[in-house]
Amino acid sequence: MIAPSTKTAWWLATFLTVFVTGEMPIQAEVEPEFLQELENHTVTQGRDVHFTCVVNHLSNYRVAWIKSDSKAILAIHTNMVALNPRLSVTYNNHNTWKLHVSNVQANDSGTYMCQVNTDPMKSQMGHLSVVIPPDIVDTVTEGSSSREGGSIRLTCSATGVPPPTVTWRRENNRPIVFRQDGGREKKVVESHKGESLELFHVQRSDMGAYYCIASNGVPPTVSRRYHVQVHFIPQVKVTNQLVGAPIGSDVELQCYIEASPKAMNSWYREDALVNGKIFENPKLRVMETIVNEYSLWMNLTIKSLAPSDYGTYVCASVNALGKMESQVSLHRLELNMNGFVEEPMVSGAAWQRARSSSTFNADPAASHARPFCFASHLPPQLYAILLTTLLYILTF
Repeated sequence: MIAPSTKTAWWLATFLTVFVTGEMPIQAEVEPEFLQELENHTVTQGRDVHFTCVVNHLSNYRVAWIKSDSKAILAIHTNMVALNPRLSVTYNNHNTWKLHVSNVQANDSGTYMCQVNTDPMKSQMGHLSVVIPPDIVDTVTEGSSSREGGSIRLTCSATGVPPPTVTWRRENNRPIVFRQDGGREKKVVESHKGESLELFHVQRSDMGAYYCIASNGVPPTVSRRYHVQVHFIPQVKVTNQLVGAPIGSDVELQCYIEASPKAMNSWYREDALVNGKIFENPKLRVMETIVNEYSLWMNLTIKSLAPSDYGTYVCASVNALGKMESQVSLHRLELNMNGFVEEPMVSGAAWQRARSSSTFNADPAASHARPFCFASHLPPQLYAILLTTLLYILTF
C-alpha cells in the first residue's frame, strides 16, 4: 500500500509536470500487494472452512490456490483445477478471493497457498488442521467373566486426532480394586488410565459395569460399557435357625442368598417330597428383595399357623456351579398366664450359646437341683417340647 506522504509527493510532481510541460506524466505500474495474512484454521472433521486472500492492484495478474505439501494446483482465479467437489472458489469482483472446503476430512490437513503470478511470484500461506472426535474401536466382546479368584482383562482401543486418552471407571463411582497374590488389596482407585484394565484375584464385589471413556479435547467424549461377571457356588444363610411361634400367628422365615451365575432359589419342607416345594398358596408367600447383582433376600411368610405347619423348612439355591441350602426349624410355642414359654424368635447360634452356658458354667451342687439337665443334649425341637411340658406341670 502506498503511504500518504508518497501519494502527496506524486500528486505534487504531477501538478508541476502538467503546469510546466502541459502533458500528463506516464504513471509507473503498481505491483499487486496482499492486504492481510492468510489465516490458519483448526476444524473438526465434517465441518466447513474457507481461506480468504485479499489482493490490491492485481491488474492483469491472476490469483491461484495451491496445496503446498502436494504442490497440486487447486484453482486459478475462479476456475477449479482440482477434481474435488468439496473445493470451490468465490470472488467479490474487487479484491477478495475465498477458497472453500466443505465437509472437511482428515486428508484436507496441510498448508494452503494464495499465489499471484508476478515475477518473481508473490504468495502467502495458511495452515489447516483437522481434528477428529474420539471413537472406540469395536471389539469382539464387551465383557468378561471368571471364577472367583481368577483374572479378568478388559481392552478398549480408541482412535481420534489428536490421539485420545482412555480412562476406566466403574458404574456409580464404585472403586476399582487391584489385588496382589493371595487376594490382598494392593490399590483402590476411582479411575484407571490405559487401554487395558487387568484385575487379578477377582472377588464377587468386583462384579458390575465398567466404562471405557475416550477423550481428546474434541467433543463429544465417548464411552463404552463392559460387564464383568464373577462366578461362584451359591451361599445361603438363614437369619434364625430355630424359630418358635404359637398357633394362629403369622411368622416370617428369612433367607439371604448370594449366587453367580443366576441361581434357582426355593423354599421347601424337609419332610415333603421333592415335588412338595412351596408354590402359590393362600397362606404361604415367598417374597424376593434384590440387594445387588449377585445377592437377594428370599423370605417365606406363613400365615395363621396350624399344627401341620410346624417342622423344618429349607432355603435352597442351585446354579451351574453347585447347590447350597440352609434349614430353619419352626416349632410351636404354648401360651401360659405369663405369656410365651420362650422367645418366639431364637437363632440357632443363640440357642447353642445358651445351652453351652447352662452346661459348663453350672457347679456340681447346683446341678443336683436341676432335674432334666440331660435335656441340654437334646435336639432343639424336643428340648422345647420338654420345657413346655415341665412348665405346664409346675404351673398347675
